[in-house]
Amino acid sequence: MISIKNFINGSYCESLTKDWLEVINPSNGEIYAKLPNSNTQDVHEAYLAAEKAFHSWSKTSVDQRSVILAKIAELIEDQMEILASAESMDNGKPISLARAVDIPRAAYNFKFFSQAVTQFYSESHEQISDKTINYTLRQPLGVVGCISPWNLPLYLFTWKIAPALAAGNCVVAKPSEVTPYTAFLLADICNKAGLPKGVLNIVHGLGKSTGQAIVEHPEIKAISFTGGSETGAHIAKTAAPMFKKLSLELGGKNPNIIFADCDYDKMLTTTVKSSFANQGQICLCGSRIFVEADIYEKFKKDFIKKVSQLKIGLPSEKETDIGAMVSKAHLDKVLGYIAAANKSEATVLCGGQKVSIKNGEKGFYLEPTVIEVSSNNCLLNQEEIFGPVVTLMPFKNATEVLEIANDVKYGLSATVWTNNLKRSMYFSEHLEAGMIWINTWMQRDLRTPFGGQKASGIGREGGFEVLRFFTEAKNICINYE
Repeated sequence: MISIKNFINGSYCESLTKDWLEVINPSNGEIYAKLPNSNTQDVHEAYLAAEKAFHSWSKTSVDQRSVILAKIAELIEDQMEILASAESMDNGKPISLARAVDIPRAAYNFKFFSQAVTQFYSESHEQISDKTINYTLRQPLGVVGCISPWNLPLYLFTWKIAPALAAGNCVVAKPSEVTPYTAFLLADICNKAGLPKGVLNIVHGLGKSTGQAIVEHPEIKAISFTGGSETGAHIAKTAAPMFKKLSLELGGKNPNIIFADCDYDKMLTTTVKSSFANQGQICLCGSRIFVEADIYEKFKKDFIKKVSQLKIGLPSEKETDIGAMVSKAHLDKVLGYIAAANKSEATVLCGGQKVSIKNGEKGFYLEPTVIEVSSNNCLLNQEEIFGPVVTLMPFKNATEVLEIANDVKYGLSATVWTNNLKRSMYFSEHLEAGMIWINTWMQRDLRTPFGGQKASGIGREGGFEVLRFFTEAKNICINYE
């Protein structure tokens, strides 16, 4: 059994609590590791290491920080197979997905911010009439907290810590207790890359213990969190009276709007992917599919045919399209939504059943599920299910579908399929979401802001937006008369 440990001040160590949690492989339901359930004292030890390292790291030149982050990226790429295998085993996702997306993106996060920080700039403003010049300093905050989710473990863990480190902060980070393995492996990579001791500290444990200790620590200056909206609300309630900076990337219930004039084949292929990639466990998945009435029956038939062809299998098998759900608790939650669907307004068109896999009989597998609904007000369309479940619903015109697309508490992303330029521009302006894709899905440029509206969060990640979040602005005014 693997013993996952905390990483504090450049060394692996056990929790002071001596309290261990089990880590389960979702593909077979077996325990493969244990990890510490850290408490306030563990987090404080991590903070002390970070605080001690901060003076030196914040004064390290941007060029030197860039070199170290680029080296981390290089070492992640060198250990691609080890990390992809660990991610697949930990999360249940197909190893092909981890190899093609998760681990390359984790490396690119470090590579991108190693370069972005060298281009990060401050501003100056001269007032000739008053003989004054104002310039703005961007200084690191100090010790910051980064808390990442289980669906894209290393991908989103590095998405937070890379810009925090690039900006000159030191970090106390907590990966999900459900998927801790690749963050554990990353610590050794950081040491090999020459990251100074204490600059990055990783503490493991439950959200209510370890995560809470990070959020409520009085000297941790900012919290970057990705996860559920309810947890985000709790974090905001805890941190707001302490005047911490907050970046909260929360839930989504994203509309996928399909007009009859779309590029049909491209749309169909992409919609299957946007519905069920990573077992639907991506906050950006298009879980509410609205189709113009003229092509609704054709789309329904073709979509179900393609979904039925997806192969459910062991994550380690290269031909697997749909791997295991991340945990039994999450599988049961998703099945609960399907079972609770009101039969008068919801019809399961395909899927919806647990699956038994050879050599993975105790694993957490669920058929990709398509449910036809008659109203956007149903539970299936209003709550984030976060699994391989999508709903279908026809619409008559643009006015109707825009209204129902916006009629949820979330506002993370939206996808629109149309070749009408005016319609594209109109929907881009009026959809209540932080990110809009037109005739595509999940194509990301890391220079652009990432985040949502309404219950989908506050703040933005990505590009200079996140570097601004992890720095404090200070204005200096000089009179030279």
